[in-house]
Amino acid sequence: MHNVPNLDDASQPLALAWSQTLAQTPAAAATLLASLSAESPPELAHHFYDVLLEDPRAGRFLSHDQVRLRLKPAMQRWLQQILTATPDSINALVAAQRVIGDVHARVGIPVDLVARGARVLKHRLFDRIIAQAEESATAFAAIHCLSASMDIALEGMTLAYTHARERSSRTDAAYRLFSLVQNVSTERERQRALLLDWENALLYAMASQNAEAELTGLAQSEFGLWFTHKGIPSFGESSETGQVGALVAAVDTQLQEALAHADFAARFGALQGIRERLAQIRTLMGMLFERIGELDAGSDALTNLLNRRFLPTVLRREIELANSTRTPFSVLLLDLDHFKAINDAHGHDGGDRALQHVAALLGQLTRGSDYLFRYGGEEFVVVLVAATDVQAEVIAENLRKHIAQSPVQLASGQALSLTTSIGVAAHDGHPDYERLMARADAAMYQAKKRGRDRVVLASDDLPDAPGRQALQRG
Repeated sequence: MHNVPNLDDASQPLALAWSQTLAQTPAAAATLLASLSAESPPELAHHFYDVLLEDPRAGRFLSHDQVRLRLKPAMQRWLQQILTATPDSINALVAAQRVIGDVHARVGIPVDLVARGARVLKHRLFDRIIAQAEESATAFAAIHCLSASMDIALEGMTLAYTHARERSSRTDAAYRLFSLVQNVSTERERQRALLLDWENALLYAMASQNAEAELTGLAQSEFGLWFTHKGIPSFGESSETGQVGALVAAVDTQLQEALAHADFAARFGALQGIRERLAQIRTLMGMLFERIGELDAGSDALTNLLNRRFLPTVLRREIELANSTRTPFSVLLLDLDHFKAINDAHGHDGGDRALQHVAALLGQLTRGSDYLFRYGGEEFVVVLVAATDVQAEVIAENLRKHIAQSPVQLASGQALSLTTSIGVAAHDGHPDYERLMARADAAMYQAKKRGRDRVVLASDDLPDAPGRQALQRG
């Protein structure tokens, strides 16, 4: 079929199935369906919306004026197109179903209502086919063609509806993750500086004799990791974020090609194209940051870290990224040791200062692409992107040491020493984020049990932690 390549991969099987259905339909059956298109659509469209409006949910997105002025005529045209479909019209028909599905998603029409209406239409048309067909074989062939055609059309709508709803969910997640960019102007300048630092490192590396060893690809740079793991969910997936991602990949490809040149002049010749792409990235990032506003509610009020209600959203996305790109990530669960004793001895002000102090240290000692949460009480969670279990254990040990070596200053001027027990769990491919958190919790519990102020890496032979209510933290 010459028109199928113009469709996307998801639509091509629909077009092929529809074309095969039409090719197998006898001429008499096709003629019968075409005759119905001249007399049936107005009444059927009226019946379709009568059925939908019987459901109270339809009242949220349909009004009688809308039905009369816009939707009924559109339904009539749709029925006529289905009943008179030809192989030459398949491409446009499949594309139209995707557009209809997008509209349904945008308006919020439940898929089951659309499917119900389609079922009612089919049975009305079946009755008319049986009444008008001169032969039972013709009626059977016409019913078969109509049923398959409407099912394929509905499948195309549902496919688009699902994709649109997924995009909407990602946009909603981007909003819920507002505090990833707590201060837009500060974050914009930070990412601009990181991108400029990478470009300067590129120039330096190209001028040296050991560029391969000295330069990290843009995707794995501080900017690249931030964009993949925080930028996209913060901004939401859009044409601009897609362009930035494509430009980052193109930069790294061009970089590898440049490094492959043994000739010094040839390497520098490739720099122009790389720098042009970096300029495009800067422009696009500026546009993205302009769209995001200051949102100042929802983060943990005491520490300004994300609160735990956002953790499932982050972990679901990191698991999706890990499965699609084979990129590892790990989780640290930190619990301050003897926190109840701190509150008892120094009051809640002392406890609050301790929590703020640890939150500040976590911010200083992790990357901008990592996620920091106040998990509740004296517990913190760090989601380390692009980190294996070995790397995560090293980072956790560094955090433990810095916290132990950095006492918090109380209001009285007293320096209060702090220690923390840390459980480390790397994503092992399991799709359930709660299992990952349970493994980190079990490792943290073992760190407590073994004497506190230590790091324990989750493993299969670790016993599960007691229930969180049963475990006496501190």
